[in-house]
Amino acid sequence: MKSISPNLNLMIKACEKASKTLIRDFGEVENLQVSKKGPRDFVTNADQKVEKILISELSKKKFNIISEETGIKTNNNKNNFWIIDPIDGTTNFLHGIPHFCISIAHVFNDEIISGVIYDPIKNEIFYAEKNCGAFLNNQRIRVSKKNSLDDCLFGSNLNGTKNLDLNLRISGSAALDLAYIACGRLDGFYQKTLNIWDIAAGVLIVKEAGGIASKVDVKKMNNHKILASSEVISKDFANLLKNF
Repeated sequence: MKSISPNLNLMIKACEKASKTLIRDFGEVENLQVSKKGPRDFVTNADQKVEKILISELSKKKFNIISEETGIKTNNNKNNFWIIDPIDGTTNFLHGIPHFCISIAHVFNDEIISGVIYDPIKNEIFYAEKNCGAFLNNQRIRVSKKNSLDDCLFGSNLNGTKNLDLNLRISGSAALDLAYIACGRLDGFYQKTLNIWDIAAGVLIVKEAGGIASKVDVKKMNNHKILASSEVISKDFANLLKNF
């Protein structure tokens, strides 16, 4: 693996450890689809188990923690935060759709300085550190070079937009949409009402892959609005979504 900081290494190792539980539980949730009760309670438990593993591993560093399930956990460290999403794409997980991920960001002095997005089913680890580039499984990644919106593919949940003439996909995972922009699979992404744990790692990874993304206030937990794309189409994309 490319030389990385001890903190990023800890984040990746935490994802790898938690993914074993996540993969096993995903296999079970597929079986539960045919049951009368359904898998919803099981998935809630899976979310909590993964988060518990992540927090246990990341607590080797006495940082504050912001997590989807636990909320804010303070360790009297004003400068460092972990931001954790144990399963981004929970609805996909719930329905047995293999498109979800673990997302972790490290915030220092209110700035996102490293991020990991780990897709355990495809065994894809997207990661980045500030000013060090973005990587997928140790290979450098860059955003798309397409220069026409007509040729591009975008991710969104369509919240707050109507009648946009764009090629769209709704994947159910904002974090993976951002990771896919970073490696050129998608060209842009827009969405409202996002939580900080949905986007913190992905925004950094996009920027380190040469893309453009909305500024994120890490002190704000909810209701984020994000536009992200390659730099080549960023002006046209932003203009199209000026009322978004």
